[in-house]
Amino acid sequence: MRARACCTCSASVTLDPAQTRRYARQLSLPGLGREGQERLLASTVVLVGVGGLGCPAALYLAAAGVGRLVLVDGDRVDESNLHRQVLYTTADVGRPKVEAAAERLRALNPDVAVEARAERLAAANARELLSGADVVADGSDNFPTRFLVNDACVLLGLPNAHGSIFRFEGQASFFDPRNGPCYRCLHPEPPPPGLVPSCAEAGVLGILPGVIGSLQATEVVKHLLGIGEGLAGRLLLYDALGMTFRELRLRKDPACPACGPGSTLRDLADLDGFCEAGRSPIEDGRPGDAPPPPGEEFPPSLEVEELVALLGGPEPPLLVDVREEWEVALGMLPGALHLPLGNLPSRWPEIPRERPVVVYCHAGLRSWEAMQFLRSRGIERVASLAGGTDAWSTRVDPSLPRY
Repeated sequence: MRARACCTCSASVTLDPAQTRRYARQLSLPGLGREGQERLLASTVVLVGVGGLGCPAALYLAAAGVGRLVLVDGDRVDESNLHRQVLYTTADVGRPKVEAAAERLRALNPDVAVEARAERLAAANARELLSGADVVADGSDNFPTRFLVNDACVLLGLPNAHGSIFRFEGQASFFDPRNGPCYRCLHPEPPPPGLVPSCAEAGVLGILPGVIGSLQATEVVKHLLGIGEGLAGRLLLYDALGMTFRELRLRKDPACPACGPGSTLRDLADLDGFCEAGRSPIEDGRPGDAPPPPGEEFPPSLEVEELVALLGGPEPPLLVDVREEWEVALGMLPGALHLPLGNLPSRWPEIPRERPVVVYCHAGLRSWEAMQFLRSRGIERVASLAGGTDAWSTRVDPSLPRY
């Protein structure tokens, strides 16, 4: 076990006999003990979003004895939430999420002070809601909130346990701008509206957020205790269908608009509009039936119809499939080069620079990561295929198997 610098919370709690019995299995752990448990009980964690990710994270943080949990979420429980949001029951449908969640968490562990804030995180309230936290756990499901959480954490000097999910895939990292990269070092700006159909979920395996949310809770507890090796500087990618974990190394970007030396971040701003339902590249003025005109910057994201037009044009792009072997065995786009995402850091020089490149995966999450990685390596004419093979199969070629 590797020791790390712990958080700055001051342990002012002394375990009583009942707490000693409750946390006995943790007290026996090397590196935790009574002092560590008292530190947890003296800590404050703010959870932004009590949905698919926030539910398992909150359950495990409360069970572990994190003394104060602040739940921030303006939504109400919906019937379609119940397959993945494990804090709620059918009887909770229509209730504010934070109200129902706080009730369950207080019943689980009366040691934990749970503060329910039934409001959406916004530029106007972010500083007030996050101030006083030792760690922020971001369980939001949209890009504007993720960027707002990051920017607020940078300005307040707070670490951010990040998680995100999409269909069968998820990712986790730990962003501490004081000692490593922040979220904007990975994603400088929100993706274009065409990449994500809307802010509503495009479907997710209900068990998936349990895995990623548990990883977030683990990172939070490790940071509070100052033990183990965290995910700072690493992006952990999980594929539930392939049951694989892959890892990408992250570096602090000296040109980062939030935490870089030349940062212009002075205040918070809401980024609403980046995920408006129904928006597409066509509505943004980029035609969907023809490739970008000569001299125009190659777009970061393409719809499948746009790719079809490019493939029939004078300079067809090279297709790069970043999926796993078992996925490629089901079928791939004609003429594509197979480079699994986990192999890109060592094999990206195999990609020729004289042709434009379009990377694709199953749904578009991994290909977006690949596109950003390749652009960081100087390959400028590279785009991610929005919707991946799933969109290609449903809208272009139904002979390509869906899975």
